Amino acid sequence: MTKQMPSYDYQLFVIGGGSGGVRAARVASGLGARVAIAENFRYGGTCVIRGCVPKKLLVYAAHFAEDFADAMGFGWTLQPAAFSWPKLIEAKNKEISRLSGLYETKLVNSKVAVMHGAAHLVDAHTVAINGQHVTAEHILIATGGTPFVPPIAGIEHAITSNEVFDLPQLPQRVLIVGGGYIAVEFAGILNGLGAQVTLCYRGEQVLRGFDDDVRAHLHDAMIKKGITVLLHRDVASIDKLANGSLSVALTGAQNTKLVVDSVLYATGRIPNTQGLGLAEVGVALDEAGGVKVDAYGQSNIPGIHAVGDVTNRIALTPVAIREGAALANTLFGATPVQADLTTVPSAVFSQPPIGTVGLTEAQALSQNREIDIYSARFRSMRHTLSGRDERTLVKLIVDTASQRVLGAHMVGADAPEIIQGLAIAVRMGATKADFDATVALHPSAAEEFVTLRDKVTRKRND
Repeated sequence: MTKQMPSYDYQLFVIGGGSGGVRAARVASGLGARVAIAENFRYGGTCVIRGCVPKKLLVYAAHFAEDFADAMGFGWTLQPAAFSWPKLIEAKNKEISRLSGLYETKLVNSKVAVMHGAAHLVDAHTVAINGQHVTAEHILIATGGTPFVPPIAGIEHAITSNEVFDLPQLPQRVLIVGGGYIAVEFAGILNGLGAQVTLCYRGEQVLRGFDDDVRAHLHDAMIKKGITVLLHRDVASIDKLANGSLSVALTGAQNTKLVVDSVLYATGRIPNTQGLGLAEVGVALDEAGGVKVDAYGQSNIPGIHAVGDVTNRIALTPVAIREGAALANTLFGATPVQADLTTVPSAVFSQPPIGTVGLTEAQALSQNREIDIYSARFRSMRHTLSGRDERTLVKLIVDTASQRVLGAHMVGADAPEIIQGLAIAVRMGATKADFDATVALHPSAAEEFVTLRDKVTRKRND
């Protein structure tokens, strides 16, 4: 007698309408699977709604103050410019609504059943949403991350990157707590738009995990732009004053108190797994609440999978997209597919911006006995006339033995655009000789990567 397979409403049910979940749903449906997806906020996820996209729009807006000032060095005479935060936010909201609607439209056009509501697991093959139970052969958790805030006195008076995009007015005095990419990006945005910005970070330097030269270069650039950077400092408490301002007590030297209009916490993000019923059905989570998965996105429970930030690995939108597509192909394609994440470029949209791919100097030295460092700091051609005291950093890290380029780093205008192209070369195993043999594109900042000649050799001490 033939054993009958269980019947499910869907072959794949996706919880989370962000980049990873949407890509998995569309690819799976394209491979012939019956797919449904649920989102409890707005389709598009963190990146589109309150992350990379609106942040980049605000970065563009923040640059205009310097652009107007720089124009004078090129012969332009301008009327005094005026900025309106409400108009910027209105324009941003219109674009985000357009993109969110586009995500839904593409899902519907891909024959994915689109649902709105908070979904949670009932068991390994059942999801509860909007008062009904839906069954699926496979369930994908793609709920992303959420800002982390510490339990200090007065933390309810602070905001995070979730709320900053919807403030009714631009705060004039802002304290940003944290030293990661979100912290330095918003420091540049708010400073560029006219706010008085102080950044405090409990570590020894901003951007932990990035190359040390990159970290120091950005730190100096932030100070030149008028941002106050307080290192080895943290917030002890926040009190709201009668006039609505916030009094912030800082730990560290002199136990300073600051009075500001807004406190923005950018102290990292944690996997968004609360209330999903994962632990109740036995899904293994790490110490931060991230879903533990193998190289194919499979959790310890057959039929339950996860991709993107919720797995607490590489929290980047393109990574989630790759993982979502790979999972869909693994489940419904001809052969299992792993997302190739061996060389992942990244950008920080600080001011000036950062582009990086491959190993930092410290990482390279820990993995190789001897490395060659090529770097240059220079004033861009633009600022020879603008008069602005801003310098660009470019850096290559090379394995001395093989001469393979292990890492490329840049701080300066258009760094993310430039590093995207270099990422191809680094991933393919290009050598320093390959870079040297490439004809320079002149005049450009990018040409510095193929004209670097002076080196410093560093040896590992072991």
